[in-house]
Amino acid sequence: MHLIHNLLVLIACDSLAVAFLSRSPKQGFDWDSTQYLIAFGDSYTYIQGTEGHPNYSFIGDQLDFGYNAQTLLNDKIVQNRLWDFAFAGADISVDHTPLHHNFTVSLVNQVAQYRTYGHPVLKHIVQPSSTLVAIWIGINDINDSAKYTVHFPSFYNELMDTLFASVLTLYSLGYRSYLFMNLPPLDRTPSNQKRASPSPNATQVAWFNEALAQHAGRFAHRYSDTNVLLFNAHSVLNDMMDHPAQSEILNTTSFCSGYDQPDIEWNHQSYGCPTPVHTYFWFNSGHLTSHVHKLLAKAVEETLKQWTG
Repeated sequence: MHLIHNLLVLIACDSLAVAFLSRSPKQGFDWDSTQYLIAFGDSYTYIQGTEGHPNYSFIGDQLDFGYNAQTLLNDKIVQNRLWDFAFAGADISVDHTPLHHNFTVSLVNQVAQYRTYGHPVLKHIVQPSSTLVAIWIGINDINDSAKYTVHFPSFYNELMDTLFASVLTLYSLGYRSYLFMNLPPLDRTPSNQKRASPSPNATQVAWFNEALAQHAGRFAHRYSDTNVLLFNAHSVLNDMMDHPAQSEILNTTSFCSGYDQPDIEWNHQSYGCPTPVHTYFWFNSGHLTSHVHKLLAKAVEETLKQWTG
């Protein structure tokens, strides 16, 4: 269980924060017996691997897509040991938004890559019946499309159609337990707090999250042998911003300009930051600090324990 908790620290409550979309009578979810966690998503989910693209992935990229069993099994997470196939900067699919870089692996291709190269190896190690699949994606999709001239509720539903087509691929590989996490309050990033018209705005974020909730619910209903959990990260993170003192957060409106410097943990004042980085909510213009991720991870883990049944 320590293995899974470490990933929650990297991706990362009360009953209002979650929706238990499916509790199959045939195969109930049991957090205590869950041995493996496989994750897909973007920079909110990715971890750095020794065989990954620096600052972007655990293994490979779009230009070096394939990998063999030896490479996968010898790959090490720089700080921990986990199965995480998320890619920083990923959108759901190029069918809707362009790649950030020519080496970026979209969510659709993360799953395709895993099906082709990862699953044939891990199926002998990772048992689907004791595995939770976690997917946290969307920050780039909503940011990249915020200025589109489209009917956004319909557009976000199209995104979810594409996302859940990939989820169905994972289902076909035997995975039955899924954790989905919705968008954080991106309308409250430091730059958006300075704008008269945030982009994306709170309504767009709500539409996106509603589309995810509807599709997750439909998936759970259609495939009754699945266990589906939608974790309301948006609610938990909004609450942290509204009551920062309860989370030992001092700054929710800006970020430390030296956030990416190697000495930032002890030399923050030299970068014009009055308090240490861990006292900030925002790590940079669009990402959360490690402190916030840890608090979010705790909420996720507590929820997974509640989900046992």
